[in-house]
Amino acid sequence: MEETEKLKVKKQNNSKEKPKTSIIKELIPYIIIIVAVLFIRTYIVTPIQVDGSSMYPTLDDKEILILKKYDKSLERFDVVVFNYKDSRLIKRVIGLPGETVEYKNDKLYINGVATAENFKKSSETLDFKLEDINYTTIPKDKYFVMGDNRNNSADSRMIGLIDKSQIKGTTNLCIFPFDKFGAINKK
Repeated sequence: MEETEKLKVKKQNNSKEKPKTSIIKELIPYIIIIVAVLFIRTYIVTPIQVDGSSMYPTLDDKEILILKKYDKSLERFDVVVFNYKDSRLIKRVIGLPGETVEYKNDKLYINGVATAENFKKSSETLDFKLEDINYTTIPKDKYFVMGDNRNNSADSRMIGLIDKSQIKGTTNLCIFPFDKFGAINKK
């Protein structure tokens, strides 16, 4: 009889241990999901909301975009998100390092050559030279950015050139509102 009692006690002890192990095994997939989501949002992509009308007509206020944090290879006319003071701004890259930028009669000139802007702007761009912000050429790791709503945009004409370290990534996908879901026109 002692053996029978020992077996009963042993079964009771095992039944108490099993639920703890079972609970831990059930939690592992959820922990993995949480870690994966945090990793993706921190280093790869994250949603960002448009605040204001400086990129109108390309982007409207309150639209939600996907910010590609991993994309740091910038090209002309990319839409970028960068930190400025205590906010994040969304603008279009116009000038790259080593270039000169000028607007004359609403036409963009890069290094003295007329360059077509094949995206919608909400208004005419007033005449501007890079010298107006005390540069002759854009230095290494700096970018000249502008909003598409040229008369209502705090951009490089006012805040100066943007350092590459300020740029959080590029965006080219709108996810909300659903009727605008899809690619943002780069050109």
